[in-house]
Amino acid sequence: MQTMLLLAMLMMEWQTEELVKLPPPQQRGSVSLEQALAARRSLRTFRAAPLAWQEIGQLLWAAQGVTEPRDGLRTAPSAGALYPLEIYVATAAGVFHYQPHAHQVHRVLARDCRADLSRAAWEQECVRDAPAVFILTAFAERTARKYGERSRRYVDFEAGHAAQNLLLQATALGLGAVPVGAFSDARLASLLPLAAGEQPLYLIPVGRPE
Repeated sequence: MQTMLLLAMLMMEWQTEELVKLPPPQQRGSVSLEQALAARRSLRTFRAAPLAWQEIGQLLWAAQGVTEPRDGLRTAPSAGALYPLEIYVATAAGVFHYQPHAHQVHRVLARDCRADLSRAAWEQECVRDAPAVFILTAFAERTARKYGERSRRYVDFEAGHAAQNLLLQATALGLGAVPVGAFSDARLASLLPLAAGEQPLYLIPVGRPE
């Protein structure tokens, strides 16, 4: 009986969904691209202060936002404009999945899992302590349908493009960030309600510098 109750509670947690319409992204800032390039550094210690939805939305838009609505083109280049990437953000309020075309997120996990993410990333404290951890995943099959055996390379390229966009945007907003690739794929995937064929590629903790 207790086992069935626990399973029911877990199912309720994983099925939680809450839409958050993000503020419109800003396309003009006070920091030039050249200044952001010069200032970007990997930062692993953060203040506990949470990020505002405006900041989170701006970072999501920088990584995967739509810049040409008619054709659905995005901020990061994609082989064949097939867009295999998905992006999530983990905060104290849960895990949210970004929907680029609507510029909104929906909550897919209603608990703070940053400590679990940290354990999956070999106990890296920056993942545990950052107020927001961005998670890049990919459906490689979207690209493989057109590009076959070279698709894995193209997907990895694209993840790098999106991550750099996010890192530069964080710098322009006065935030710190670090790309993290050291984690257990299986453990990380088990923490998130990923679809079949969806694989984690990157963790990017972001926060205010100490």
